[in-house]
Amino acid sequence: MGDSAKALPGHAEPEMKGWLLKWTNYLKGYQRRWFVLSNGVLSYYRNQAEMSHACRGTISLHGALIHTVDSCTFVISNGGTQTFHIKAANEVERQSWVTALELAKAKAIRTMESEEEEEDNNALAIPSEELNVVIRDLTARLENLKTCYDLISKHGSALQRALQDLETGDDLANKTKVVNERATLFRISANAMKNACSEYLQTAQSQGHKWSKMLQHERDQRQHLEEMVEQLARQHSHLEQAAHRHRPNVATSATSDDEDNEFYDAQEEGASTNNSQEDSSFILKIPMAHRRGSNDATGSSSEGEDGNSETQQVLVVTEKTKEENSLDAVDRVSNASQSMSLVSTPKAIRKRRTRVPDKPNYPLNLWSIMKNCIGKELSKIPMPVNFNEPLSMLQRLTEDYEYADLLDKASQCDDPCEQLAYVAAFTISSYSTTSNRTGKPFNPLLGETYECDRTDDLGWRCIAEQVSHHPPMAAIHCEGKGWACWQEFTMTTKFRGKYLQVIPLGVAHVDFPGTGNRYTWRKVTTTVHNIIVGKLWVDHHGDMDIVGENSATGIKCHLKYIPYSYFTRDTQRRVKGVVMNADGQVKWVLNGTWDNKIEIAPVISTNGTKDSPIYKTGNYKTIWTRRLPPPDSDKYYSFTTLACQLNEWEEGVAPTDSRRRPDQRLMEEGKWDDSNAEKVRLEEAQRFRRREREAEAETAAAEGRPYPPYEPVWFTKLKEEGNDTLSHVYKANYWECKNMQDWSKCPNIF
Repeated sequence: MGDSAKALPGHAEPEMKGWLLKWTNYLKGYQRRWFVLSNGVLSYYRNQAEMSHACRGTISLHGALIHTVDSCTFVISNGGTQTFHIKAANEVERQSWVTALELAKAKAIRTMESEEEEEDNNALAIPSEELNVVIRDLTARLENLKTCYDLISKHGSALQRALQDLETGDDLANKTKVVNERATLFRISANAMKNACSEYLQTAQSQGHKWSKMLQHERDQRQHLEEMVEQLARQHSHLEQAAHRHRPNVATSATSDDEDNEFYDAQEEGASTNNSQEDSSFILKIPMAHRRGSNDATGSSSEGEDGNSETQQVLVVTEKTKEENSLDAVDRVSNASQSMSLVSTPKAIRKRRTRVPDKPNYPLNLWSIMKNCIGKELSKIPMPVNFNEPLSMLQRLTEDYEYADLLDKASQCDDPCEQLAYVAAFTISSYSTTSNRTGKPFNPLLGETYECDRTDDLGWRCIAEQVSHHPPMAAIHCEGKGWACWQEFTMTTKFRGKYLQVIPLGVAHVDFPGTGNRYTWRKVTTTVHNIIVGKLWVDHHGDMDIVGENSATGIKCHLKYIPYSYFTRDTQRRVKGVVMNADGQVKWVLNGTWDNKIEIAPVISTNGTKDSPIYKTGNYKTIWTRRLPPPDSDKYYSFTTLACQLNEWEEGVAPTDSRRRPDQRLMEEGKWDDSNAEKVRLEEAQRFRRREREAEAETAAAEGRPYPPYEPVWFTKLKEEGNDTLSHVYKANYWECKNMQDWSKCPNIF
């Protein structure tokens, strides 16, 4: 190893340099690399000579995850887009690096928070040069004031002593002379103090008037800029509406001339119910980089020097047959019967609520708060509950399993390609509740949990826990009929004024023990539009690859979420994809919309060339249809029936369960002011606990002993099969502890 840590904890930031071994994709092994830890950033180079011109990769530590794999190996990741697998020469060297990284991460977090506070306080700062001149002038005059004050105190004390001597002494003439001298000095010092005060006041007043004018100018400029941005957003909205009205073959909703009128940038509910012949046939480009291996498909490593951007274009052609209409009818009846499972089931033991209290009318301008957040990481910015819905992120993740019956069907499929088609439909169905849900879920506290046991009516149960605070990360595990599904969820955000993008970074898995098939995928990007003006609406777009593992190795599904566009004849919110076998041949085709329904069809013949094949499909059948929320759900956050039941009070859950979170409960009850106050209290308590852990870690590092990082209660970090990536896996002991009501491991977070 090169240089050792150059500073003790609590002083200058830890800085390290040295050779380490790093896992690389293109060589599939560990290669010697030069690493530098400085200013809260870990960088690596091929060699020491490259430091001046060719950095190969960096990870900012303030939101990084640091895992120890074994005695010599550790992993550092920023949540999914960049991961370093690093191997030290020995255990001592590995511990030195991990300790320095943890301390640098703590310092980076503190620096980030202090910079954000300073940025808020100095949003309208005066130019530094002029400010320094004024400060020096005022400082000098203040020193003069202090000198005058010391002289007045000194001569005043002497005058007082002289007066006391005058009362008791015999030599009256000499003592009277001394008193006069002391009084004269006191008068001179007092006049100097008065003059110095006048000069200080005059300088402060003149500069204060100048600063006030500068401050008012900055405010006017900022207000003018905000008005221009809002005006530009309104003009953009009107242009989009005009384009939407004149776009051919697209149904539009009624509009008015009111600039604040709500408008829909996507089709109304049910507008995409019937796909045309043209919709059933499509062209899909499949990235070739996604056809190598599971490690590459899930992006578990970070070398990134051998990317492959080639694509294969496939054409899917469908011909209607006489049997298709009757087949679809059977499937629709089947789906309709399943849609009643949330309302009434013969196995239901308890009667659950079907709605929550109505949302109070608390008018608040989203832009007035979000305009100060442009370019910042929104997951770390505290927001009032006025933008929230009374559910935590752990509960929103649980909503992904509303259509878990698709996984039940998948577990009964003998053909792994058909099984993967049902899994793909399940991943798409998880977005259906977002079409008219724009409320932000509560950010869970570190150690917060949520359980949902619906084995009596829906046939599944899950447990979720917030396992990391920086970066925010949740882990969830769900068990159903013949399947188990789990995922880590973390994200990054991009806010650019008119829209907000949420980019998920975690990986999801589903396992079918009966066949040994396992599938892995990442979620696509979510964009919230009309932050400034208009009605908020949500779109999902991007590519999703579902990769087979274990017995299903080589099988994969490529899905394309089409971004919303005014200038297309295509169905909005459309998703199309193909399922390929281990040889890369398309076996099943998926088509539909993420807010309405998904159809699948088998491939019955293949034509064309190898580079541009043409696949002819058989009859499409509808395997998923969205259940619409109740007609009056807009009064209570547009919740579905399942969403209304997630925060329903239940006895016997863990003391860290989201149902027990006081600010969320107060919000559901309509007490938003109390909820905001309680939210501030909980967040400050969490910051205090984090500072305590950081102080203990610094003390341990100063004493040369390791300090164990935070460990979740119900999940543990394990290495994934086939690679060195660590992920949080369920320990399989929550439900046993619940049966015994043994919550001794749970922290006090509320």
